[in-house]
Amino acid sequence: MKKIILNIAALAAVSLMCVSCNDSFLDRNPTHDLNDNSYWKTESDLEVYNNGIYNEAGNDSYYRFMVGHTLGAWNSSYADYFWKDVQTDNYVSKSNSNHTSYTKIAAGKETVPNDPTAGGWYWTLLRRINTFFANYEKVGIAENIRNKYAGEAYFFRAWFYLDKVQMYGDVPYITTPLTTDSEELYGPRTPRKEVMDHVLEDINKACDYLPEDWGNKGVRVTKGAALALKSRICLYEGTYRKYHGLGDYENFLQEAVKASEALMAMKKYEIYNTGNPDRDYATLFTSDDLTDNKEVILFRKYVAGLLGHRLCGYLVASGNGATKDFVDDFLCIEPDGSAKPVALSETFNDDEYENVLDNRDPRLTQIVLDPRHSKEILYNKDKFIFPRVAGMTGWESATGYHVIKYYIAEQDMKGYGNETHDAPLLRYAEVLLNLAEAKAELGTITQSDLDRTVNVIRDRAGMPHLTLNPVMDPKYAAEGLSSLIIEIRRERRVELCFEDTRYQDLMRWKWGKRLANRVLGMRFEPSDFDNPRFNPSEGKADPERVKLFELNGKHYIDVFAGTDWENRSFDENKHYYHPIPVNVIGKNKEITQNPGWD
Repeated sequence: MKKIILNIAALAAVSLMCVSCNDSFLDRNPTHDLNDNSYWKTESDLEVYNNGIYNEAGNDSYYRFMVGHTLGAWNSSYADYFWKDVQTDNYVSKSNSNHTSYTKIAAGKETVPNDPTAGGWYWTLLRRINTFFANYEKVGIAENIRNKYAGEAYFFRAWFYLDKVQMYGDVPYITTPLTTDSEELYGPRTPRKEVMDHVLEDINKACDYLPEDWGNKGVRVTKGAALALKSRICLYEGTYRKYHGLGDYENFLQEAVKASEALMAMKKYEIYNTGNPDRDYATLFTSDDLTDNKEVILFRKYVAGLLGHRLCGYLVASGNGATKDFVDDFLCIEPDGSAKPVALSETFNDDEYENVLDNRDPRLTQIVLDPRHSKEILYNKDKFIFPRVAGMTGWESATGYHVIKYYIAEQDMKGYGNETHDAPLLRYAEVLLNLAEAKAELGTITQSDLDRTVNVIRDRAGMPHLTLNPVMDPKYAAEGLSSLIIEIRRERRVELCFEDTRYQDLMRWKWGKRLANRVLGMRFEPSDFDNPRFNPSEGKADPERVKLFELNGKHYIDVFAGTDWENRSFDENKHYYHPIPVNVIGKNKEITQNPGWD
């Protein structure tokens, strides 16, 4: 009996996710990749086989779309989905060499990898899924029961191929389990539009086949998760086709609307709101158990003694920080109760660090540390003065803006590998934002649509409602877009930051050029090198490391001045897709390189 318990615990330690309002994931059993006809006999065989799909999808060494807080403490320092924002305009990392690949992407300096796995060209998960499809109909049980497990496989194949298309565009589309003799191993890439049409077919089947819950079968993906994923897939593909001029985009946007509406009609999910706008948003990302949170549709579960992580411990570590561009996108609350961009605000000023945080969207100080509350928020950091910049020994920030989303002292206190707060993967808030954006892009959005989507999210934050004709932010006036679409994009950036959505948002909107902008941090004047605030006893701001950039008569930390990442670029003909690894092309001459990467 002891050996069986240990085996189940070992599976739990690599289990992928949980769905709210379901039973414990500890009921799962280990599985193997099987083609043996003697195996495919019972419902239990399907369940156990699919456990292997869940666990493979959660392998953070090879797949990037379901990693959550990763498979362990050390991996939290670089593979956690939080760090993916280093490759965007939201966040920077200067001291952790494991983040260099993200920094290279953001700076337009990515290089062609040799190793397929290092480049993301990894297909084991797909083979597991296709092996299931080649065998599951052998199981002599009722079709509706068998199809529940098929729904899981369709769900994972849709997400797998979404990730591959986002990375590479055209990719081989394969629906059978290949062997070393399979001709498909040496076939060409399938056009991305054709692949995404298949992805839509798969996710539709997942939506049809998956149950709303699994009863006592444990925690598995559900119809709600499939609808949420479909909403994401279809918004991505519809807007990518629209802004990249590929045509045929309307159907995907309409499907995004349908999926979002169907999920809302289930009346099973809702925005988490206890009436505390200064804390409710943060609670979503610092909860030890998200099982009963009705906003969280899909999450990765962590359990003491089985699977822990160390994100809090790395979160406020040296060399990281949110960008000025990100912080500037939070709206200001005006004396008349309205909300305006910083460029139009009567209340905004950055004369002092704290002024930047005053009269802003309450989510800002739940994402970026307010120094006035550092001693009550941070564990064992009460000896430090914040903000901390280069030279102020310990916990310095490259930008001055310390990010605290996902941080909670109670978890930090647990130590290395013992943090257990769960990682949301699909949230109801994203589905609402998907609906609003899809309808805005189709030109069918109404005030009622805004009130049941964006404004429900704003209510949680205590923010004024969005209307159909908001004021245009001068920061985005030259983009040629309506002010409403700009505001919906702003809401998405703020609400979904550090959840691995920003990079693909920039790619699908054809906004890659924003990555080429100079990366700035907090305001820091030359006189601040002598300011007592930046000269504490344990180390003062270092002029050799804190470089300044003048903008409109003010000075800001110039994050990458004097480094390889200072002169950033974005090639519109190249950088919307990643390069195919050299070894892949070397083994299959039918696989061609993406444009610009030769």
